[in-house]
Amino acid sequence: MNEATLLLSKKSEKTFMSSAAQDKAQANQIAPELSNDKLIDMLKSMMQIRRFEERTMQSYMQQKIGGFCHIYIGQEAVAVGSISALKSDDPIVGAYRDHGFALARGMDPKYAMAEMFGKVTGCSKGKGGSMHFFDKEHHMYGGHAIVGGQCPLGTGLAFASQYEKKDNVTLCYLGDGAVNQGAFHEAMNLAAIWNLPIIFVLENNSYSMGTHINRGTAMANDLRAKAEAYGMRYAECDGLDVLDVYTTFKREVDKTRNAKNPQWERGMIPSYKREGEANGPCFMNVKTYRYKGHSMSDPQKYRAKEEVEAKQELDPINRLVNLLIEKNISTQDQIDEFDKAAKAEAQAAVKYANESPDMPQEELFTDIYVNPYGPYKKGELPEMLKGKDLGE
Repeated sequence: MNEATLLLSKKSEKTFMSSAAQDKAQANQIAPELSNDKLIDMLKSMMQIRRFEERTMQSYMQQKIGGFCHIYIGQEAVAVGSISALKSDDPIVGAYRDHGFALARGMDPKYAMAEMFGKVTGCSKGKGGSMHFFDKEHHMYGGHAIVGGQCPLGTGLAFASQYEKKDNVTLCYLGDGAVNQGAFHEAMNLAAIWNLPIIFVLENNSYSMGTHINRGTAMANDLRAKAEAYGMRYAECDGLDVLDVYTTFKREVDKTRNAKNPQWERGMIPSYKREGEANGPCFMNVKTYRYKGHSMSDPQKYRAKEEVEAKQELDPINRLVNLLIEKNISTQDQIDEFDKAAKAEAQAAVKYANESPDMPQEELFTDIYVNPYGPYKKGELPEMLKGKDLGE
């Protein structure tokens, strides 16, 4: 069996994390609001991401994709489980490992692949590449290459929802390294004092590029301290179990939605409530693992092969497959067909990207705000947004 083949055999799995959060969902428990169809959709979404990323790796090695490229394989349950707990118009924003949550949010894979190929049909018209996916239709606001740079933007999205009296919750995804950036702490501080409807989602795969979190982050053994420093709720979940991710996020999203600013009343001095009490922002520690390198150029000399293999035994797709079979929700033959469809979709995305036109030279000078390129010139909408009602 080669690396690109999912291990879909039926077998029991032990729990990923022994130090679980309060109210942690067990791997064999299904939230009552999750129908069989919804569970199957979650499996299909994770398979879509896995097969898309395999084709991304292949295309990168064929030199069809340039620049930095960060693969989401292993972390599929984080994007799928968390986004499944949201409303369709809840904003999300993240870092440069953005393929997974773009697809989970509903971006068509062909536009995602075309973007990485630098084609004008890409989601950002070929200007952003792998690290700068953007999808206004699905309220996915990037893809950001600067470590921690998305955190103030996520706080701004949450502030906009609160200010406009909308009942949205923003998810702001970040990696381990961003926890040490000043922008992260500034964003957490503002979110706390304004009691914003935002969840800061730490995709804790244990490594900031090649540095283990225990070597580079203070209080890595108890990240609850990061939340408590700002009087913010803390939660954690097993990022290799999509049901645990969904259940934990559903609970915390419900607590975060409709958070009100305590300072709208003139002269009021806010008081910050502690863990488990406050409605409002939350810091979520999702314990996951990436099976590939930090980027495609990463030789991975900082971790042992045996460590990766042990984590692969907890593959999030296999765990859901096992459950669906055990609960007689799906059969192995049906699951094989889902996987076949995911492979075909990924292949079609590559074909679309290959056949799409290159970005014309004149497009280089549209949507640019900085001189010396002259006055701002608005370009056409990306191909995937043409004819769509974007609420403008």
